[in-house]
Amino acid sequence: MKLRRWLASRCRRSRPVSQLFLRKLTHREIKKATDTFSMIIGSDSYGTVYRARFSDGYIAAIKKAKHSHQSKDAFPGEVLLLSRLHHRHIIKLVGFSEENERFLAFEYMENGSLRDWLRDPLKTPLNWRVRLKIAIDVAAALEYIYYFCDPPVYDAKVNSSNVMLDQNFVAKISYVEVLDCNCFHNSELVATHSKGELEQRQRNAVFQFGVLVLELVMGQSMHNEEEPLQWIRGSGSACSMHKMVDADLGGNYDSRELRSLLIVARLCTKVGEGSILSIPQILRYLQGKIELSAAQLW
Repeated sequence: MKLRRWLASRCRRSRPVSQLFLRKLTHREIKKATDTFSMIIGSDSYGTVYRARFSDGYIAAIKKAKHSHQSKDAFPGEVLLLSRLHHRHIIKLVGFSEENERFLAFEYMENGSLRDWLRDPLKTPLNWRVRLKIAIDVAAALEYIYYFCDPPVYDAKVNSSNVMLDQNFVAKISYVEVLDCNCFHNSELVATHSKGELEQRQRNAVFQFGVLVLELVMGQSMHNEEEPLQWIRGSGSACSMHKMVDADLGGNYDSRELRSLLIVARLCTKVGEGSILSIPQILRYLQGKIELSAAQLW
C-alpha cells in the first residue's frame, strides 16, 4: 500500500491532519534539488543534512530517514507521527520519499544551527536577549513533546547542533525521534512505553537543557557531560559567575537574569538525587524571571 493511501486510512476516524498535505518526493527530485547531494548544510542526530531547492523554488532541509531500511509498516508510522507534531518551536515535516532510500524533508531554517552561532568567529555574536529567548523557546518545545503529545512516543535530543534558528532567530528543535512507529491499534495511537521510561526521557531532556543553558551563557559548546558539572561547581560566587559569561557580549547582560539562568543550569545538571525541576517548572520559572520584548532582541 502506498504511503499516502496508508496515511489516509489511518486518519479517517480522526480530524483531518496535515499528513495528507505533505509533499511526496521522488529520489530523482531530491537528487536534483540537492545538486547530487552536494549541498551539505550540516549534520544532526539523523546524519548529514542537505539544502534542497526544488523546481518550483521551494527550499527544504533533506535528511535520510534514520532507519532507512526499516519495515514497510514502520516508515509510514514514522511519517505519520512526525507530521502530528505542531509547535512553533519544533521543525515541521514538509515532505517525504518512500522509495528504496527513504528521505524526510523539513522546513528550512535560514540562520542555521545555534552551534554555528556559538562557534563561528565570523558571525555576529548573539546578544543577551536573543540567548534568553532561545532558552525559553527550547523549554516550550520540550514541554510540548513530553507533556502534551498523545501518545508520548517522542524523544528529543537537545544540543546546540539540534537547535535551529529561523530568519527572525526563533529557535526550533530539529531532531525529534519517534520511539515506536508501530503503536497503532484499531486505527488509534497507543503508547507502548512505561511511565518509568517516559520519566527517564524527561530527566535526560532536563539535563541536556541545563547543558544548553550553559552553552548560551558561555558562548561555546560543551565537549562532554562532565564539563558543565565542573563549571557549575565553580560558579557559586558572584565573581566566578560573571567570569563564565561569553566575553563577546562585552558585559551587555543582566546580572539577575544571569543568576536565574545559572540556577536553572545548576538544578538541571545536578546528578545523584534525581531531577529537581520538571520541564514545565523550568519554563514557568524562566518566563517569570525574564521579560522579553521584540524591541529588545536586537
